[in-house]
Amino acid sequence: VQLLESGGGLVQPGGSLRLSCAASTYTFSSYAMGWFRQAPGKEREFVAAISWNGGSTYYPDSVKGRFTISRDNAKNTVYLQMNSLKPEETAVYYCAARQDYGLGDEEYEFEYWGQGTQVTVSS
Repeated sequence: VQLLESGGGLVQPGGSLRLSCAASTYTFSSYAMGWFRQAPGKEREFVAAISWNGGSTYYPDSVKGRFTISRDNAKNTVYLQMNSLKPEETAVYYCAARQDYGLGDEEYEFEYWGQGTQVTVSS
């Protein structure tokens, strides 16, 4: 499975961005998906997860209420809508896939990773 993120860029504090991740697989609906991020000098951290059919989602407290993960299985794409962005959320954002129907929130649970897209929150 190949994953390609897009939609990153420069945004002002308090602004919004929507990231997309396109998957190259005929069985996208059999994968749970997740988003992670890695800021300079920090470890990669979990941001959001969604089950195979979008019926379940999970977020850490740090982004809950501001970020929304969704998916369109007909388009083999998962999205991350990010609102009220903060400067400390500047990072490379990664899409990940796990061949399982349920949610995951740990790096080791995901077998496939994209190359990442840079998000910079700055005025």
